[in-house]
Amino acid sequence: MTGQLEPDSLPTIYIGEGDPVADRLISHYKAKDFWSAVIFFIDNGKDDHLNKAHVQYLEARLVALAKEAKRCDLDNANVPQLPALSEMEKAEMDEFLEQMLMICGVLGINVFQKAAGVVPSTRVLYLKAKGLMATGYEVDDGFVVQAGSQSPDEPAPTIPASVQKLRQSLLLQGVFVDEKDGYRVIQDYTFSSPSLAAAVMLARSANGGLNGRRARAER
Repeated sequence: MTGQLEPDSLPTIYIGEGDPVADRLISHYKAKDFWSAVIFFIDNGKDDHLNKAHVQYLEARLVALAKEAKRCDLDNANVPQLPALSEMEKAEMDEFLEQMLMICGVLGINVFQKAAGVVPSTRVLYLKAKGLMATGYEVDDGFVVQAGSQSPDEPAPTIPASVQKLRQSLLLQGVFVDEKDGYRVIQDYTFSSPSLAAAVMLARSANGGLNGRRARAER
């Protein structure tokens, strides 16, 4: 299940299993009000391919990937544990998981992917303000701010409420750490656009993105 209450907020997702799915959807319809779309994967039953342990494995892996990427607010109260599977079963389920992630990516759900490392040919851009610097680069699904980038810890009066809420969420998830001279990004992180990346890193309303120049050595 996935939903986004505000354009600049992190999407909220819930990962779960259901048998039958319809009953679980009815239950969540009554209890959860954030979601606007749901994606589910069903075993066709012909070869008895997926059993209960297989589904629990996929659920646990998806939750772990979402927590690691930190690109969503995860609505799961409990963190599922990986069940005991044979090496062959794990390989089969990891292949199935890759297909699930590919489908999610096609549908624009990228909450399970961490930012990939910058390649040598990538144009690295920079932003400087109030003695702080942030660097990043454009990717197909948005803009990556690199680990080590800095941001003011005090927002400007012009900061949109949604951007401030996103900054607080990133702080709670550990993408930002609070240091004496401001916030620091501790992992490469993908924002949905250069404008949003600039607004979050400047802690104020911003248009456009980082300056179109390669990062200087002083980074």
